[in-house]
Formats: sequence, structure tokens, C-alpha cells
Amino acid sequence: MSGPGDSPLADPARTALLMVECQRGVVGDLSVLPDLAAAAQPVLETIGRLARAARLHGVTVAHLTYAPLADGRSVNLRSPLTRGTASTSSWGPDRPGADVVAVIGVEVGDLVFERHQGISPVHRTEVLSVLRNMGIDRLVVTGVSTNLAVPAVAVGAADEDFSVVVVPDATIGVPESHHRSMLRYSLSFVADLVGADDVVAAWEGAATG
Repeated sequence: MSGPGDSPLADPARTALLMVECQRGVVGDLSVLPDLAAAAQPVLETIGRLARAARLHGVTVAHLTYAPLADGRSVNLRSPLTRGTASTSSWGPDRPGADVVAVIGVEVGDLVFERHQGISPVHRTEVLSVLRNMGIDRLVVTGVSTNLAVPAVAVGAADEDFSVVVVPDATIGVPESHHRSMLRYSLSFVADLVGADDVVAAWEGAATG
């Protein structure tokens, strides 16, 4: 695992903290993926702590959420994942399943990128273009899951010339053995792996330096 000196964390103004699908319908009380939700509970407080530190030190906070439109008709059902989570279409007109979990929350100044289709949070979405327009080229990735969405974000961002950090103790997948394997044998090739404490320390150091 890399330390903060090896990672792109020195300039908070050029950095965004991304929280992938940390929403009630995925990891909260309305989860359509209960095994993942159970595994994520210890991680959510860590993500919340990172969000608070990011806001304090001038790092852009961005929530990447998922909310189908038109009673689910915005989503194709060709993949096993989209077929298995088709019940997301019943979240209702106020879409509570898309709400960010309370332990993290959404505050004034946060960005919320809500996608309505697709598996990747960054492929064919506006996320990376908007962040680049804001002068951001460094991403700290947290959330769920290391099975699919987190690697999709990391690879997509790296291909678009962003420096990427993945926070092992602020991400999770199922089973946990697969989470550890993904970090070691896949994500470590496209991102620096930096623990939450070291991320916060790097931001604090940048603020006092």
C-alpha cells in the first residue's frame, strides 16, 4: 500500500473525493443488495469521516448515485446485475433509494451526479468532464463496490488522465476475500492505495504547509 507521499494528494484544490453509490437503495435501509449493505456498514463511517475532512480542507466532495427513470425503463436489462436489481424502479416518485445515507450526508457545496442508466458511474456520464472543467485532476475513490463500480471508476478516470487514489478501508466488496484480491491484483495497477488516515493526514499537511 502506498503512503501519502506517493499519492496525488498534495493539492486539495485539484482533488475530488468521490463516493460511489453510498445511497439508501444500495448500502442503506432500502438496499436491493443486502449482502453488500451488511458488509458496507463498518465502512460508511470511514467514508463520512473522509467527507467531513474533505469539506474542511477544500477538497471537492462528489456523490455518484444511481436512480432509474421512467419506472426503470431508462435501464437496459441485458446484464445479470441490472436484471437482479430491477426492483430499483419501485423506489417511488421521490426516489428515497437514491438518497445518500445519513452517516455521510449531502452538504451545501457537495456535488451530486445522479446517473439514470448504465453500470459504470463515469462511462458516458458527465462526471469526469465536469470535474476537469473545475480544474480537478486528482480523484480519491471510496464507496461500493470493489466488485464492479469502483474498478470502473478507477479505470475510467485513469484512462482520462486523472490521478487516482482508492481508499481500501473506505471501499468494500463481497465477499471480503474478493475485495482484498481486487485491491491487490487489479486496483493497485491503476490507482494508489492509501488508507483513510493517511488521506486525511495529507490534506491536513497541505493545509498547514
